Amino acid sequence: MKPPPRLIDFHSHWGTERGWRGSPYETAEDREALRGYFKWDMNFVGEDEQAAQFRQANARVMLDFAFTYRMDVGAVRDQHDYAFDFARRNPDVVLGHWIGIDPTQPAHVKEFERCLSAGPGLIGLTVHSFTPAGTPDRPEWETCLNLCVEANRPVLVHVGMSATGAGTRGGMGITLEGCHPRHVDRIAATHPDLNVIAARVAWPWQSEMIAVALHKANVWMELHGWSPRHFPEELRREIGKRLRKRVFFGADYPMLSHERLVSEWCAQGYSSEVLDDVFSGNAEAFLTAIGVE
Repeated sequence: MKPPPRLIDFHSHWGTERGWRGSPYETAEDREALRGYFKWDMNFVGEDEQAAQFRQANARVMLDFAFTYRMDVGAVRDQHDYAFDFARRNPDVVLGHWIGIDPTQPAHVKEFERCLSAGPGLIGLTVHSFTPAGTPDRPEWETCLNLCVEANRPVLVHVGMSATGAGTRGGMGITLEGCHPRHVDRIAATHPDLNVIAARVAWPWQSEMIAVALHKANVWMELHGWSPRHFPEELRREIGKRLRKRVFFGADYPMLSHERLVSEWCAQGYSSEVLDDVFSGNAEAFLTAIGVE
């Protein structure tokens, strides 16, 4: 049997129940909405099983804590230490962590500084427009963006339709306008030394996102959360052309498995060279440029 391709997954979540602490999916109603959107039943695994699944998929993964910004700083620190312990025990499959904080709280900012200095692997900042600070171009994010510049670490900014809140009345209060690529464009323009990764397929603003990535050399895209067979045609076409060196693989494990996504990527008709770039080559070049092994 042919071994799976090497994957560098720039965005997945936790398969463990502890990894979802603080999330809005702790009630039966909200879990039902997620089940309807992702067709995932929120069946959790243990830490060892999670690591084994990553090894089986031949993947190194950036794990995202999307909801820790809602916690008090003590709980946030405990969650980070849980993640860092898992990474130190499994360095072959954990590339690093996206840290989600509330930058309006000084204690959260201090905790982010600790993560940048003490966290194993690649530590970056994840930005959701539905945090108290809002979109990343707002002044509340400035201190954290500058910390990332100083540490030469990336910022992950979510664009396009959010799965969080999808299928619920009021969408959990989330407005989609905050996920427009214009916010990526603005911080990339005002912080030319900042490396910005746009997370998710940017639908319904895919053309705008492509334009930003082509215009700003400090912007990349990772495409978690979507099967490639559902990509907008413009994105599908540009991946093999002008975006070939600007796209990273992202899975959104455990909602979508690495094995399923690899199979579907390979079915899209891309050349092996393009797939090699998307699966790991582009990420390896990026990581080398910022000094991460």
